[in-house]
Amino acid sequence: MAGKKLLIVESPAKAGTIQKYLGKDYTVMASMGHIIDLPKSQLAVDVEHDFTPRYITIRGKGPLLSQLKKEASKSSAVYLATDPDREGEAISWHLARALNIDPASKCRVTFNEITKTAVKAAIKEPRPIDMDLVNAQQARRVLDRIVGYKISPILWEKVKKGLSAGRVQSVATRLICDREEEIENFTPEEYWTISAVLSDPKSKKTFEAKYFGENGKEKKLSNGDEAAAILADAKNNRFIVSSVKESLQKRNPQPPFTTSTLQQDASRKLNFQAAKTMQTAQSLYEGVNLGGRIGSIGLITYMRTDSLRIADDALAEAVDFLKDAYGSEYVHQRRYKTRKNAQDAHEAIRPTSIKIKPDDIKDKLTNDQYKLYKLIWARFAASQMESAVYDTVNAVIDAGSHTFKAAGRRLRFKGYMAVYIEGSDTKEEKDKMLPKLEEHQKTELVDISSAQHFTQPPARYSDATLIKELEENGIGRPSTYAPTISTIVSRGYVVRNKKQLIPTELGMVTTDIMKNNFKDIVDVDFTAEMEGELDDIEEGKTEWVSVLNEFYPPFEKNLEEASKRIEKIKIKDEESDVICEKCGRKMVYKLSKFGKFLACPGYPECKNTKAIRTGTGVMCPKCGGEILVKKSRRGKTYYGCEHSPKCDFMAWDAPVKDEKCPKCGGLLLRKNGRSKKIFCWNENCNYERKL
Repeated sequence: MAGKKLLIVESPAKAGTIQKYLGKDYTVMASMGHIIDLPKSQLAVDVEHDFTPRYITIRGKGPLLSQLKKEASKSSAVYLATDPDREGEAISWHLARALNIDPASKCRVTFNEITKTAVKAAIKEPRPIDMDLVNAQQARRVLDRIVGYKISPILWEKVKKGLSAGRVQSVATRLICDREEEIENFTPEEYWTISAVLSDPKSKKTFEAKYFGENGKEKKLSNGDEAAAILADAKNNRFIVSSVKESLQKRNPQPPFTTSTLQQDASRKLNFQAAKTMQTAQSLYEGVNLGGRIGSIGLITYMRTDSLRIADDALAEAVDFLKDAYGSEYVHQRRYKTRKNAQDAHEAIRPTSIKIKPDDIKDKLTNDQYKLYKLIWARFAASQMESAVYDTVNAVIDAGSHTFKAAGRRLRFKGYMAVYIEGSDTKEEKDKMLPKLEEHQKTELVDISSAQHFTQPPARYSDATLIKELEENGIGRPSTYAPTISTIVSRGYVVRNKKQLIPTELGMVTTDIMKNNFKDIVDVDFTAEMEGELDDIEEGKTEWVSVLNEFYPPFEKNLEEASKRIEKIKIKDEESDVICEKCGRKMVYKLSKFGKFLACPGYPECKNTKAIRTGTGVMCPKCGGEILVKKSRRGKTYYGCEHSPKCDFMAWDAPVKDEKCPKCGGLLLRKNGRSKKIFCWNENCNYERKL
């Protein structure tokens, strides 16, 4: 059949980029993610007949599916180029069945990066749909559906409506709740330190030495009397250097990013939540128009991966580029070993071309895209560079029987640190060097003091440390970390305080119910074993139905017992200071899938509800009401009048408090992002100033 070929991808952005590469012989269309899925209103899994799922066309996707069918019917060939992972494979399988394409035919196209070379090469090598990948996704989907739809109604009945349980989300919530219990049950222990400030008589330079122990053996000081006795005795002794050890210390670069490490570093360095990191990375992967000869191009490789593999041509390009940019002494080609149980289908996350430097394309990117691309680019570049080298000195100094130690280091050769320094969850000491000390030399005591300390409880989880914990325990996969954290926050199990994830009373109560009644579901080891079985399905080692057959009977029995055993729990709603204007009661905070709102506790007699009002303290230029902080349907912040919809004032930029336009006296707005500025809201006034 003559005619164009049809290529179906997931997103319009990706479709636009690829259409430019393939030209007029191809029509590139987007499926907008899943078109066919399980219905939301029912379990839709036949547990009696091999867990057969009942799929439907997603509501609102019918017209799009009709368009795809129409285009497919007149195309000479149809290629399915959804994302190169389990989820993408399943979307392609659903599309193949809906469009009457044989899944065993060569209809599937995958590429790890969206560049002209990669896309054209992939089109030449289509393959059949990988049913092992499809079945792994199907098993996960069915398993998660059974757990969620069977346990959630029990939580609704016994605790409150709107709660949900999930195979990964319930374990993540448990980790956060268990950490909170550790913090609450933590008993601080007292300990003391002694620090001496010493001077080298030759150079007159001072340095710090810390008490280590007695006669070279380490000793912990547990009370003030002990510290005071050592302090008094040390003052009466000479501080003599007993040994000096100088050495070179190497610090190796970290490997390029995986999904997990990218989310962790973006959290630490950019203050990005996991969901924001993945959304921004998706846009970099799908393509950005750089203009000129380059045009539209995907800037990074596929961002859902736990592999550290790097393609040979990318390694070669990186080495050549870095030699030119930094000199050959800075370059060290490296290959990194992917951890056990990782999926090695994709490369590590890297720039599609190291030659596209972040600062060269800054004006083509949003602020978030620039920050994240720069992080990915720098981490990859550093991974192919020489180690940093430090001069280190460790000195042991005796004051009678008391042993003190001093340490210093200085950066001798930057190596990879010329490009990138790893983020850390703990503070690192800054470089400091000791004066040139010699064995047996005397030093002069300038000052000596003791300090009391108490051991600290473990820190609460942040996005970064929770993702690290989930990955280390084999819970979830790269694609699940961000949505898991978003879900437990939106459900009200966890709240954010700056970077900390803190469990709510609802989260603690729900976790207790899960621990006492669904032990396996919130057991870290059990969940990790289940992930391993899903990986076995993907590798063709296990049948997906057999995994469900093994899981379901004990789970069903557990459900019946739990339903009888769990007693009804009443969680008191948090009271606000807002008075219900209809009945005079103090309104309480409630949670819906759209976030928090105020409701009258007199329900059902009084059904009054209100959105939570966040004022700006700035008057509306149209009617004099207060401008409020509001959220659009898609969750984007904007600013609108309290008298909306009667007053139609609206702005995307924040109003400036306590300042008027110096030219016309009008409202000033503050624009953030790349072009930070203060400007006048009045379109007839051109006042603005840069920040």
